Amino acid sequence: MDVFLFSFICCKLLFFLSESSFASDTITSSQSLNDGRTLVSKDGSFELGFFSPGSSKNRYVGIWYKNMPFKTVVWVANRINPINDSSGLLVVNETGNLILTSQNKSVVWSANLSKEVQTPVVLQLLDSGNLVLRGERDGGSETYLWQSFDYPSDTLLPGMKLGWDLKTGLERRITSWKGSDDPSPGDFIWKIERQFYPELVMWKGSRKFYRTGPWNGLIFSASSLRLNPIFKYRFVFNEDELYYTFYLTDKAVISRTVMNQTVSLRQRFIWRKANQSWELYSNLPKDQCDTYGLCGAYGICIISQSPICQCLEGFHSKSGGYVDWSQGCVRNKPLNYSRKDGFIKFSELKLPDSTSSWVSKSLNLKECREKCLENSSCMAYTNSDITRGGSGCVMWFGDLIDMRNFQDGGQDLYIRMSASELGAKNEPTTTILVILISASGLFTVVLMVGCYIRISRGNIAGNNRRTDQENEDQNEDLELPLFELATIANATDNFSINKKLGEGGFGPVYKGTLPDGQEIAVKRLSKISEQGLKELKNEVILFSKLQHRNLVKLLGCCIQGEEKLLIYEFMPNRSLDSFIF
Repeated sequence: MDVFLFSFICCKLLFFLSESSFASDTITSSQSLNDGRTLVSKDGSFELGFFSPGSSKNRYVGIWYKNMPFKTVVWVANRINPINDSSGLLVVNETGNLILTSQNKSVVWSANLSKEVQTPVVLQLLDSGNLVLRGERDGGSETYLWQSFDYPSDTLLPGMKLGWDLKTGLERRITSWKGSDDPSPGDFIWKIERQFYPELVMWKGSRKFYRTGPWNGLIFSASSLRLNPIFKYRFVFNEDELYYTFYLTDKAVISRTVMNQTVSLRQRFIWRKANQSWELYSNLPKDQCDTYGLCGAYGICIISQSPICQCLEGFHSKSGGYVDWSQGCVRNKPLNYSRKDGFIKFSELKLPDSTSSWVSKSLNLKECREKCLENSSCMAYTNSDITRGGSGCVMWFGDLIDMRNFQDGGQDLYIRMSASELGAKNEPTTTILVILISASGLFTVVLMVGCYIRISRGNIAGNNRRTDQENEDQNEDLELPLFELATIANATDNFSINKKLGEGGFGPVYKGTLPDGQEIAVKRLSKISEQGLKELKNEVILFSKLQHRNLVKLLGCCIQGEEKLLIYEFMPNRSLDSFIF
């Protein structure tokens, strides 16, 4: 009798252990999952079951990575309503809904299906980490009645969508845990702002914390253009969906993205099999310039500068100080709010907050400019898509906020400026460089100069090799001061793009300031220009002898190596009609 009893107990114990340790990837409507049992995805990557985080004794249903030395949870079902004992039961009920009950059979959490399901359903844990409720016969399709990927916790896994289902209004956002022992929703959130020009935004409570900048068809405007060896991402915006997702280029790599409220960072981790640990791959925000609105309206953050906050050209600090930039910058000269205004092009920028923006995919950049100019509330414009040479139009209304310099990415932005401010930077379509003859009475003189130069070109035979010695010989005949190349380079910040006034047929023109404070305009002859050294000499000699109140004075030149420069007196730009009429 004792032997029989012992055998019976052993059999029951073996059955219990085998039942507890057995783990499939599905349960049907006739089965349930109690505390102590788990589901394991087919390839063994993920596991679903009951757990207690950290030192907490509360029980939650969650999904974590399997076969790791410590539990890394990626999704939690009952974040708000934990179970305080081991009585939890996860079951697919008679209506096809997934529910979690506690000891008194009360519903703690449910998938909350909107309608009753008539066909038999199963619950399955996929290799992606997605827990899905599907029809029993729909095993080969991606038609799900419900899926955990639609209701993320604090982790974004490869293939998960962050954003909106525009047909149903479902929003998928990532929300941090309150703490390592408490998976209930914190106040650190990552989401897509649903607006004309969408962008990814992190929120800390009710305050914007970080923006990626809007998607420009290739990258987010504050993202690096460098190729990423680990993952690629997609941004989809159409009538049905608006979402961001990423996927791994190497399926052997394990990676996750987490919102960490404790350190206020969005962290991307890579699993290192060699040392069996998670390695931090990247953080956002990555530096102080990523702080939302740090430099205020019309301020730009440049991480290499001190202070890091600067005002855009044509603006000055509103507070007048160097510490508090929250008030931002104000214009040096007020706008006309009419077609008399123009635009200055700024490059390598993280585009401003696009909450108050408008987008048209059909307009080109020129049409975008005209539309912005017609609207007195439009403060800036650019292409909405930078692929294939640029297309589409996006316009900003109101103050421009949260910009930074981003040399390894960034984008061009055309900012509205007063016509009187366009002397520093210029668009040929609205203003004219004053180094040209601006009075109609001098048109004949210009023609004469042009004829003389053309005749001189006709008398030049062959292409002679030019050396520095030849340059010196040419310089001996000039009756103007000769400037050193180093002097002009320093005056123009080494021919900085920010000093560029415009560009003509023979090359660009830059604004500069000599050591004595005199402002100059420097014409830099393009190396591919057809204007040669002798032609330049003729131009110097002729213009140095021309004197007229409406002709800008030629101050000197620089001919050194391959560089050929003309240095003119600088005068602010005005519309041509102000000279003629």
